[in-house]
Amino acid sequence: MTELAVLTASTLELSGRSGARRTLAMAGLAHALHDGFTDMIYVLLPVWQAQFALGYGALALVRALYVGALAALQVPSGHLARHLNARTVLALGTLLSAGGYALAGFSGGLAGLCASLVLAGAGGSTQHPLASAAVSRAYGGTARGPLGTYNFAGDLGKATLPPAVALLLTVMGWRPALWVMAGLGAVVALLICWLMPLVAQPRAMVESLRLPARETDDKAGFGLLFAIGVLDSAARMGFLLFLPFLLQAKGAPLTTVGLALSLVFIGGALGKAACGWLGTRLGLLTTVIVTECGTASAILALLVLPLVPSLVLLPLLGVMLNGTSSVLYGTVPELVPAKQIERAFALFYTGTLGSSALAPVLYGRLGDATGPIWATGAAGITALAVVPLMLLLAPRMALAANAQTS
Repeated sequence: MTELAVLTASTLELSGRSGARRTLAMAGLAHALHDGFTDMIYVLLPVWQAQFALGYGALALVRALYVGALAALQVPSGHLARHLNARTVLALGTLLSAGGYALAGFSGGLAGLCASLVLAGAGGSTQHPLASAAVSRAYGGTARGPLGTYNFAGDLGKATLPPAVALLLTVMGWRPALWVMAGLGAVVALLICWLMPLVAQPRAMVESLRLPARETDDKAGFGLLFAIGVLDSAARMGFLLFLPFLLQAKGAPLTTVGLALSLVFIGGALGKAACGWLGTRLGLLTTVIVTECGTASAILALLVLPLVPSLVLLPLLGVMLNGTSSVLYGTVPELVPAKQIERAFALFYTGTLGSSALAPVLYGRLGDATGPIWATGAAGITALAVVPLMLLLAPRMALAANAQTS
């Protein structure tokens, strides 16, 4: 190889690494914003309950409008990215989500609020399938670690925006607080459009040496993973729906509720690293069983503990509550061919986000009928339902790993 060829190859490699890092940075920023947008609704639920005289089921339905739009448009967002580049769709979706929250601040009543949340959720639907697939394509066969970083960024948003909204609510009304968040979303949309590289199209990436085509196509294994993700999401969202009300019953003011949510999500961010460490040393099966059983135990303990011990427990609960999801997301590319990554992520996120929209409505109705304590306990029991499905998935994951290394 000539000196010029070596220099050219080195330049292309450095350019590829730089582009991959920028892709990961912008995908992580988008994940942080959109996950924060989703979970700051929990801080606003008690405010909306007082203003609109809503029960638990109605509150869950209000949130479900946002998450339902988020879930229903995952696959269409992937299709749209085939005609417009994924970067463009992601930036426009982020701007649309910010616009939805801005309109929510201008809404005059409950109907306007609900319509605005649907619009915000529609914009948010672009983030999960496009950003995660962009990271996967940018890093090719070494994407599991960067995907963990991408998921970690989402929890940073969960740990930052809900307490930020709670703090804003102490100095202004909920409508101006939403306008501030909408302005933040508009800034992130501009950064994505400016700094994120164009995402390579699937055909080009399959032919690239950096992303060798995977022959694994385990539909049954993906179905099991899908069901595990649905149950994990249902348990998490059912618990988070009632957490503000459980803490208020223990005497917590609104600012403490915001702090408590921050503690959960900080723990969740740490859970990404913890579950990665556990997954490396103990394997996927043991990691998921430990985290799901730990989640159920911590939720049940929270029901009987007073306020201060509950706050101390929340970071540990967050580690187990959110840590599992990172392991599950990182497993998606291992069960499907490379050309189907966008579709697989879109389907997986449709299931998990659809569960996060529907499950709180069901738990909310249960809470209206039996009270928040029994409904929260049901969410903890749901986490245990993951264990038998994980026992079925583990052998299939081992077969997939052997197929890709052979």
